Formats: sequence, C-alpha cells, structure tokens
Amino acid sequence: MKKILLFAALGIALQATAQAKKSDVQFKKKTTNVEHKKVVYQVFTRLFGNTNTTNKPWGTKEENGVGKFNDFTDKALQEIKDLGVTHIWFTGVPHHALVADYTKYGISNDDPDVVKGRAGSPYAVKDYYNVNPDLAVNPANRLAEFQALIDRAHKHGLKVIIDIVPNHIARKYVSTSKPDYVKDFGTDDDVTQEYNRNNNFYYIPGQAFEVPTSPDYKPLNGEAHPMIDGKFDENPAKWTGNGSRLAKPDINDWYETVKVNYGIRPDGTKDFAELPEGFEKKSYAEHYDFWKTQDVPNSWWKFREIAEYWLAKGVDGFRYDMAEMVPYEFWSFMNSAIKMKNPKAFLLAEVYNPNEYRNYIHKGKMDYLYDKVETYDHLKAVIQGRTTTDGLTDIRQRNKDIEHHMLHFLDNHDEQRLASPEFAGSGERGKPLMVVSTTLSTAPTMVYFGQEVGEPGNEDAGFGKRSRTSIFDYIGVPNHQRWMNQGKFDGGQLTEKEKALRDFYKRLLNFSIKSSALMGNYLDLHAVNAQTTGYDGQQYAFARWSDTEKLIVVSNFDSEHAHQYKLKISNELINLWHLKDGSYPVKDVLFGKTFTLQVKQGLGFIDLQLAGSESFILKL
Repeated sequence: MKKILLFAALGIALQATAQAKKSDVQFKKKTTNVEHKKVVYQVFTRLFGNTNTTNKPWGTKEENGVGKFNDFTDKALQEIKDLGVTHIWFTGVPHHALVADYTKYGISNDDPDVVKGRAGSPYAVKDYYNVNPDLAVNPANRLAEFQALIDRAHKHGLKVIIDIVPNHIARKYVSTSKPDYVKDFGTDDDVTQEYNRNNNFYYIPGQAFEVPTSPDYKPLNGEAHPMIDGKFDENPAKWTGNGSRLAKPDINDWYETVKVNYGIRPDGTKDFAELPEGFEKKSYAEHYDFWKTQDVPNSWWKFREIAEYWLAKGVDGFRYDMAEMVPYEFWSFMNSAIKMKNPKAFLLAEVYNPNEYRNYIHKGKMDYLYDKVETYDHLKAVIQGRTTTDGLTDIRQRNKDIEHHMLHFLDNHDEQRLASPEFAGSGERGKPLMVVSTTLSTAPTMVYFGQEVGEPGNEDAGFGKRSRTSIFDYIGVPNHQRWMNQGKFDGGQLTEKEKALRDFYKRLLNFSIKSSALMGNYLDLHAVNAQTTGYDGQQYAFARWSDTEKLIVVSNFDSEHAHQYKLKISNELINLWHLKDGSYPVKDVLFGKTFTLQVKQGLGFIDLQLAGSESFILKL
C-alpha cells in the first residue's frame, strides 16, 4: 500500500511541476519591519498545576487533585514564555456546571443528570461574570485570584486568552456576579413561543425537558447522589446546544447545554440586517459604525457585554467555541466592538467548514480560524501512512489568500494527543509534523500543554477516555507532571527523551517568533524534487524568505528510515534569491548542522541525509 501511495505521489508531483512557476510562489509586499509569528500555548487550567498522580477513574478532586490559578507561579509563567510562547490560552476559566457543593459561597449546586463527568464540561458555562470555583484556593476570592493571574502573565510578557462559548450555555445558567446593568439569559423571554427574535433561547412549548437515557451511561458512573433521579426541572423544554429540537435529546447530543438564539428563525432564515455588499473589504471601524444604526437581537448584546467585561479586566483575546454555529453578522457586531476597544485583541474561532472560512474572516472580522480540516487532517493522515505529503502544497495554494488567518496546531483539548498511539505514536514521530506546521505559513502556531514533552493522553479518567486528555474529569497529566516536578517547573523528573523533545520545541518555537522569513515569501520545492532518488511521498520541502533571511525547510516523515538525496533548488528560487554559480554554506537553525548549497548553471543542489523523523531549517 505504501508503494502505491508513493507512486501516486510522484504522479501528482509531476503534474504540479508544470504549474509551479505560476502558482507556488507567494510574495509579501513588505518583508522587513513586519510583525513576527505568534505562538499560543493552550493550558487546560484545571489540570495544569495538579501534582496528584492517583488518576482514579471518576475520582473526586479530593482523590485525584485539581490545579489552581495560583499554580501558575512566576517560575511557571517564565518557563512557558521561554519555551517561545507569546499568548497563553487559559481553557476552562468561565464558571461552568460541575458536581461539587459550593453553596456556602452562594453558588447553586448543579444536577449531575445534566453534567458531563464530575468536573464538568468547560463549554457548559453557568456564569459568564465569574470563574470556576475549583480553580481558586479561596472560592470566595476566585475572581481576584484570576485577576492576579492575568497580571502575572502580563508581567512575563504573555498575552491572555480565554474562552467565550456563544452557541450554547449550561441548562441551568445563574449568574451571581453579573453587573447591575446585566440581566441573565432568558430573563425576559416569552416562553410560550418556540421562536421570538429577542428571546435568548428556543423553546418547545407544552413539553417539559426529559433527561436522556442510555444503557451504557449513568451519571457519576452510577454513584449515589442526592440530585441524581433522572429528572431536571425545565418546563417548557429548550432546544439543546447542538440544535436538537427534542424535549428528550439523545445521549450523544450536547444535552448539558441549551442553544442560544441569535435571530435565526427555525426555518434558517435571518431575522436581522445583513451586511451590505462589499463589507467584506471594510475595516472593523466601518463594521462598528454600521451596527450602531441597526436593531439587533438581544443575545447579541449579552455576549458583547460579556466580552467587554473581560477586556476591562485585562484579557487580551478570546477563543470562540463552535463559532460557525453562530451567524457571521453577529461576529461582525461583536468583533468590531472588541477591536474598537483593543485593536490588537487576539480573536480565534473554531470553524470547520472551508466554504465559510472567508465569510468568518472578512465579514465576521475574525483574526484566526482553526486550520483543522485541511493542514491538520492532512498531516495526521501522512504520519499514519494514509496519504503522502503532496496534498500540503495543494492546501497551501488553495488557501494562499487567507493563509495568515489559518492557525496551525497538532494538539488541543478536543483532539487525540499527538504522541498517542491513535495519532503519531510518539512525540518524536510528531517532530516533522511540528516543523512543517510551524514554518509553512505566516499564521500563529498553537501548542497544547504537555505536547512538548510527549504527553500521550493514556488515562481512563472516567467520562473521558484515553487518547485525549480529559476535559470532564479530575485527572493528572503524567508527562507534564514530570516537567512540573512538584511545582518547581524545572523538568527535574523528565526522562532524557522527554527533555530532548522539549528542547526541540523550545528551539523551534523561539526561532519561529524571531524569524522574518516565516512572515515573508513562500515557494514550493516539493514538486521539483518529485523524481529525485531518495525523495518520496514522505519527504517535504519548501523555501521561506524575507529581505534579510533565506530559509529552506525539509522534513522526513519516515520515522523508520534515513533518507539521503540531492535536494534540488529550483531555477526560480535561485533567480529570486539572486544567487550566482558557486558554493554557499547553509546551516540548520535548530541544531547547527552545516551543508553546502551548490549552484551551477542556475540550478541548486544540497546533499542531505535526514535521519528518521528529522527536519532541517536551513539558513543561507
């Protein structure tokens, strides 16, 4: 099967060669004095500082431990900064539904019948104006503890990102911390109507909500609890977060949440003003001015108030959960207002439909979208032997007009861990993916905590199962805990292999945020090497450059074999770089290996030998 893939790769590459001069080079108008790459470090806040290694399935926070805001010490934050990070995304901060008794702090209990796991889903928010009490040393002081963390992160040069989940909220949303001018979601809803433009929810009049059932699932794994009775008081029932219109949703629906109404009628039509033609080319200030004259649904205002509340506390940006389930007109309204307050705010959206990318970027004024279904999925398929590297060039070409907006990642809270057997199998096998993901475009790079030390997500946490680090349970993260070393944050318990992997990430990320070439021009070198002996569908090469820096990136995705070949450097690149015939030293910026670029009659060659899973970023 692998041979068939490789022969197919050669055929595709040969077809691409004829078009290379027209399509593969991408220029930036200015390549000096440009903004450098951003690197986002995502931390699941509840898990980051937990030193408990018990890892009992369905364990309580007393049994398995729970991390706190205060665990992000000055030392921890400086180590994250030194890894090559510019932004830190604290996942799971807004107060969400969970199974614990905080009534003495004025917090209502949540019904386990509509909570996933014990620690709860961070995407079932019950109070947007406060933070998860689990994360505070003193729950009564939880907001101040998070404010102190924001201030500490800023002191270490890190920008702070938190989640906003616009499409859905917890079935029982009760804010005890909202400002006086804010009303809770649903307060003024007309519950006799399935749909009303200014209702915050959709209703199923005449029917009460029924808890979903399944022979394979019991809340808290069947543990006795005074609130577990298979019932939840919601009458009339609301639509469920993923859009289910059943009073008794399926167990696989997002039954712990309810869908927010943005003025989309049940038949899918829009009940608000649409952006005028040509507004995809307008500035955020012009979008802001447009909405000042429009009457918009009530839910739009509620989420804008939430964003502005957190901006005032020093948050530097937001990651928007399932943003494509909310109309891009709302995002124009929301994001233009945010940018008016902070033009440098970092706005990242979870969007999976390539046909909608440009609407959410240009009309919705998003800074960045997940590059999941294109670059991520293709890299995963390559390392699993299901395809070759050829499609990467097609993806780069297809999205060249928006490449800066497509954030690259290989690991996050929703996906199988890069080092898990279900993905790459080890952190070392993930290294060529990381090099390509980081250097292929001008977009930001995202790393999920523990990725840099090869965390495989091997725990059965209870509600959450292996290959993903659970977001629903109290659990420890073993490889990360070895780096954390009981709060010393010095890697003192890491194995030599884990230390080497983290060193690789540190070198790569720090280079990426300083490189002008990675914010500059691009030229594919893959097609021109299609018939090179030793270069096959598990190799990938391209050039990046600015006025002051010239790079050739080459990666070997084959983890089992070294590959030796003469890497061809096209006549087009030789001309663009104004290289005359002769010899030029090139040096790998990661580990310092040196090679020679030979130019003869306008063509270039570099004699290379790449070990399994090895990459070079060669600087001229």
